[in-house]
Amino acid sequence: MASQTRRVSIVVDVGGIKTGGTHPIVVQSMTNTDTADVMSTVNQVMDLARAGSELVRVTVNTEEAAAAVPRLVDTLDKFGVRVPIIGDFHYNGHILLKKYPECARALAKYRINPGNVNIGRRHDENFRTMIEVAMEHGKPVRIGVNWGSLDQSLLTRMMDENSKLPQPLDAAAVTRNAIVASALLSAQNAESYGLAHNRIILSAKVSGVQDLIEVYRSLAAQCDYPLHLGLTEAGLGSKGIVATTAALAVLLQEGIGDTIRASLTPLPNGDRTEEVVVCQQILQALELRSFAPQVTACPGCGRTTSTFFQDMADQIQTYLRRQMPVWKEKYTGVEEMKVAVMGCIVNGPGESKHANIGISLPGTFEEPKAPVYVDGQLMTTLKGEAIVAEFITIMEEYVARRYSMLEPVA
Repeated sequence: MASQTRRVSIVVDVGGIKTGGTHPIVVQSMTNTDTADVMSTVNQVMDLARAGSELVRVTVNTEEAAAAVPRLVDTLDKFGVRVPIIGDFHYNGHILLKKYPECARALAKYRINPGNVNIGRRHDENFRTMIEVAMEHGKPVRIGVNWGSLDQSLLTRMMDENSKLPQPLDAAAVTRNAIVASALLSAQNAESYGLAHNRIILSAKVSGVQDLIEVYRSLAAQCDYPLHLGLTEAGLGSKGIVATTAALAVLLQEGIGDTIRASLTPLPNGDRTEEVVVCQQILQALELRSFAPQVTACPGCGRTTSTFFQDMADQIQTYLRRQMPVWKEKYTGVEEMKVAVMGCIVNGPGESKHANIGISLPGTFEEPKAPVYVDGQLMTTLKGEAIVAEFITIMEEYVARRYSMLEPVA
């Protein structure tokens, strides 16, 4: 079980979603549409929100994107989607936020990369402009450092200072220290300009698992700001999922992290919501939050030459995820239900007994019947072609009987 001791951090309210302190760790995602294309962005935000993203970030990089933000937020509101929208700013954020005050008002939070505030001598002035706009509109700010766009003047200075030490650190260690220093110095500057301490969130993203762990351990030890976790450019497919899980699981186990994102590279025309599901699965596997009933299924072996149990496990998991929005509105605690779909007699009955509800399908040469266990007790035995449908009916009846009905909202 994951550590139950959360790192002590201040609480920041982002559009009604509280992060930090003892509040649940929040799942965040980001669109990859052109923000100026309002309907495409609205559709993707709605998909992400339905999948369970509690905060959604959008790119605000052009005047057209900034002008579109109020329409985006208003359209979402008309569809009943209240997910807070975060604006992601690089290079020209100080211009866009001042020129488009409706955009500044509509966003729930600004993400500012101190390495990309602007190239040149107006760096501090541009950063201060964005902080002052945030204060004017009462918005929190995530100061998001990224090692791909680290403040080069800061890194150069720290490299020079390191070279003069009797025992200098290697370049990688100095870079990690510079990432942390950039986040903390930027937060200190933001507060000196008047932004409240409890309106700041920090992130310090890198693409290496061990580097990320070291950076966030250092950052967590030096401040009480809420921390947003995630590998930057985690990668494609299983590589991105495994790397994200490996990094975030270690930090979350240590009580570090208040919001998380899986920055996965989707396949062409791939499902953007995969990054939301990955974050949910990480938190649920660590027993930090529950989002949907989980299906335990065996991997299969020579005793399970039929693929029926695999098909059934997939159908059940898909059914549960699709059913959750309905159940969530009616029942409390159903997201913690455990379901087992097992493929033979070796571990099938035992695993089924450990679940709230489980089924043990017949393996090769076993008698063609499937015992169903409910709360550890044999309830019935299913046979024939309609096993999946019958098992789903049993689950529906169990949920209605086992979980408390929510009181209707007056």
